[in-house]
Amino acid sequence: MMSEHRECISDMDIRAQEIAKEIIRTSQSMLLVRMRFLDVAIFQLQPEEVDFEALQTVATDGEKFYYNADYVLKQYVQDQHCMTRKIMHSLLHCIFIHPFIGSQIDRHYWDFAADVAVEVIMEDIGFEYEKQFSSQRESILNELTDELPSITAERVYHYCRRANFSERQIEEMRAPFLEDEHECWYDRDNQNSMSGSGQSGEESRDSDEGVGNGELSAGSGYADASSLLKGKWQKISKSMQVDLDTVSKGQGYAPGSMSQALNELHRERYDYSGFLKKFAVLGEAMKINDDEFDYIFYTYGLKLYGNVPLIEPLEYKEVKRIKEFVIAIDTSGSTSGELVQKFLQKTYNILKNEESFFTKINVHIIQCDADIQEAVKITSDEEFESYLKELSIKGLGGTDFRPVFTYVDQLIKNGELTNLKGMIYFTDGFGTFPENKPDYETAFVFIKDGYWNPEVPSWAIKLVLEENEVLENEY
Repeated sequence: MMSEHRECISDMDIRAQEIAKEIIRTSQSMLLVRMRFLDVAIFQLQPEEVDFEALQTVATDGEKFYYNADYVLKQYVQDQHCMTRKIMHSLLHCIFIHPFIGSQIDRHYWDFAADVAVEVIMEDIGFEYEKQFSSQRESILNELTDELPSITAERVYHYCRRANFSERQIEEMRAPFLEDEHECWYDRDNQNSMSGSGQSGEESRDSDEGVGNGELSAGSGYADASSLLKGKWQKISKSMQVDLDTVSKGQGYAPGSMSQALNELHRERYDYSGFLKKFAVLGEAMKINDDEFDYIFYTYGLKLYGNVPLIEPLEYKEVKRIKEFVIAIDTSGSTSGELVQKFLQKTYNILKNEESFFTKINVHIIQCDADIQEAVKITSDEEFESYLKELSIKGLGGTDFRPVFTYVDQLIKNGELTNLKGMIYFTDGFGTFPENKPDYETAFVFIKDGYWNPEVPSWAIKLVLEENEVLENEY
């Protein structure tokens, strides 16, 4: 009798698993009918059942969509569209590369930021959410909209860091946007805890082959697999961007916020540190020139004659280092304040690297709105630090770029600058540019504000940085 009871329970479990799997497959199909531009992405996540102890809702690592059969059945009884929503939420995480982040990330901030970014898109394309959270969601989104030019995971993350929200605050803020777990984003080496249907880790390793399988352990092998998995989603994401901007848009079902978010995700990124190196000039630094030094004769001399080497090492070598530089700051009202100070600090942090600066330097920092407000000459590391400590913003009027170029031309004429490689001009872009190209390279650095794309003359270099790229030293 007991044997029959156990067999009955086993049959019920198997049947529940089958029904849950069918619900997931049906939900994926319904999602595809509703969002045809997801045709490539939607079946990339393979459903895999896990024990309730390992997962109490749903989750994805970019390769599989993890679920618990009992949870799926309970949710389906309450709302037949629930799993479609959860699959879409997890899928958007992958499309926007949220699961593939660095180890230094603050998990609580990133979990919240990623969920908010996804839910904003979900709401825009017509997915309903639980009404019990409507007032909380609206309040949080209003605050973020007031503070940020657009809602992306990266912007929300850096906003939370600057606001220094506590862990408890973040948990409360995340609740109205929570649809899945993110644990497997961070503990990828422990994902054997999510292996499906009671299968052991060893069995899973034997049966699961290919990139990014959940049983790969931490180390170089796993890192390679994770990188390949991330690359796969980047390709899918870029393909979707093209589709949304062309074919789907013409058919009238391209969601605007998703298209904008994908364009934001795949926009060209600038390496400010790498850019500054382009302004390096040739000069001498006291450093052994390994390319012209023969260690065989040198060590032979030491061995043969004691402390008398046959060939002395060359004390100098030519290296590329920054010697003369101009940093111009637009101090009109729209670019004043913390951003200016942080930009100078960031520029200084890059320049003061021993491979960037000579011992003696000649850097001119110019503050200008419609006229020159301040011009300071920096000749050493110590002077730069002192200037930053005593920095005050002067001006706050209109914007005219021409006075700075006139001033720099005069410095060159007077011999104050003899080997100027270039100038960085930090600005909002709303001003009058010189008509003619100067004799030195000039880069205008802008802070990205929404989707505005500033215009510069054909002779100028344009860099567009995220605000957090200036405010934060690391991501």
